[in-house]
Amino acid sequence: MVTKHNIAALFAVALCGLAAVPATVKAGTEVASGKESKAVVEEAKKSYISGDIGFTVTNDYVSRGILQTPEAGVKFQPYLDLYFKLYEGTGFINNVTFNLGFWSNLETDDHFYPGKKTSVWEEFDYMPGIAVTFAKNFTFTVSYFEFDSPNQTFSAARSINLNLAYNDTDLLGMWALHPHVTFLQEVDGHAGMNNAASASPVNTAKCGQYYEVGIAPSFTFMKDSKYAPTLTLPVTAGFGSNGFYGSGFGYASAGGTISVPLAFIPSGFGAWTASAGGTYYYVGKYPADVAGPLTFSNGDRHSIGVAFTSIGLTF
Repeated sequence: MVTKHNIAALFAVALCGLAAVPATVKAGTEVASGKESKAVVEEAKKSYISGDIGFTVTNDYVSRGILQTPEAGVKFQPYLDLYFKLYEGTGFINNVTFNLGFWSNLETDDHFYPGKKTSVWEEFDYMPGIAVTFAKNFTFTVSYFEFDSPNQTFSAARSINLNLAYNDTDLLGMWALHPHVTFLQEVDGHAGMNNAASASPVNTAKCGQYYEVGIAPSFTFMKDSKYAPTLTLPVTAGFGSNGFYGSGFGYASAGGTISVPLAFIPSGFGAWTASAGGTYYYVGKYPADVAGPLTFSNGDRHSIGVAFTSIGLTF
């Protein structure tokens, strides 16, 4: 439901150095006479740790259909994800990975709350979890989400997130939809509408539930090029219960992202990618009641448009 100097930035400096380690090491020797000796090739052990790091620049921050930052200004959202492979096999369970994610939202303007002058670091999230891939193409992830506010714009919110994703590439090839379903259970605080100054009557004593369905088809063009662009077209819908939105329907969104590998950067520094895109959100009654009057001057309180650009690397 939400982006995001800070802890993630410090991790960035360290991991850029780690990404410079090549995946394989090859060593050869040559005798002084010029005759080539037997080449010794040593394959480095495969790393069990991988990750991605980068940052996004966007005009608005929308989390699960709720506009989080109604004030004007640019939002900077650094992120860091680490993946620790715990198991890999060829049976029914194919892979088990421990995931650890960090994400932040930094603002260029003070928050809109009257009289509240704040620092730019509005949100910091961390998300440890376990992902299990089974039957080759299904991945089930259980994560703990904690949303904190370093500048105390909002109270901490904690939740358990369950996600099931299906890689249907074997079934549909280039037309694969990559569907997923998500369930989030609030356990402390409120990530949904219960934490907002809403006109809707919500019971803040309850912990709400969030439900999401979505697809994300993608297409790569000019595959022979080092700079082959990839177009991703995510479509998502979110629903809530127990006051997460104040009603069942939360939002529907559709967007597009173009990503291009930065092949001119040596591979020893990781695989870098630049992306740009946008997302349109149609939000339901209560998200619109909260965000609309603060943001939209044309009277349309249900439409939110977000544009963004990002750069990042995987290692």
